[in-house]
Amino acid sequence: MYRARFEQHYGVPAFDSVESALRQLQPAVVVIATSSASHGTILAEVVRTCRPKLIVCEKPLAYQLEEARAMVRLCEDAGIGLFVNYIRRTDPGVIEIKRRIESGEITTPVKGNAWYSKGILNNGSHFLNLLEFWLGDITSTTVMDSGRLWDGHDPEPDVEVRFGRGAVVFRAAWEEAFSYYGVELLSHSGRLRYERGGELIEWQAVYSDPSFKGYKILGSEREQIANGMAIYQWHVYDQIHDHLAGKATTLCTGRQALKTLEAIESIIQQRTS
Repeated sequence: MYRARFEQHYGVPAFDSVESALRQLQPAVVVIATSSASHGTILAEVVRTCRPKLIVCEKPLAYQLEEARAMVRLCEDAGIGLFVNYIRRTDPGVIEIKRRIESGEITTPVKGNAWYSKGILNNGSHFLNLLEFWLGDITSTTVMDSGRLWDGHDPEPDVEVRFGRGAVVFRAAWEEAFSYYGVELLSHSGRLRYERGGELIEWQAVYSDPSFKGYKILGSEREQIANGMAIYQWHVYDQIHDHLAGKATTLCTGRQALKTLEAIESIIQQRTS
């Protein structure tokens, strides 16, 4: 009944199984947007049934690290591009911040704070992956407070994470009270605020204090850095088009997402040890 209604409303076919859809359509691009626990099983079925040019998987890649590693290897062995839907890597504002860090306009090392909620595997991993994109590989993690389990399974620890270009303290907020996702980075050259999950990006540069000679202060002017979070998924699929056309992209690869998951696994192990 529901398939018939879907087909009538949208004018496209619906299928009774993943296998039948794959065999009939033979897609070039497959999106896996099911529950995280089923990602590995469905990806294996995709690779067994057809050979798409690429697969886009929702985050996290998997709940279990070994399953995630197997997913990456399976796609590499089959010659299939694997990407994970960490949307912020394709946002123009995020890419601009990365450009400024790499050019030295935002000097490093930085110190920062990041707020997340609804578990480190789910929403927290978004910001861990974002900061890897900006600050480089994670070099160490130190759990400060083990926190609670969100929804009975996803940890919410407070943890200091050291990257190649600085250190950021991740703190868990209370999703049941209100949603809050944000990052603040302090640099010798200024202050970056990444607020409302990326809908607001502000930069304050450093200036000489007009009242006290030899002192530096943050300027009162706050530069608004344009972003595309209102159409974030459009930017992901625009870059998928670029990838298929042989162009460079900032999409999160399976290998990069695996690094994020490996860091989270280390945090979880520390939390329970």
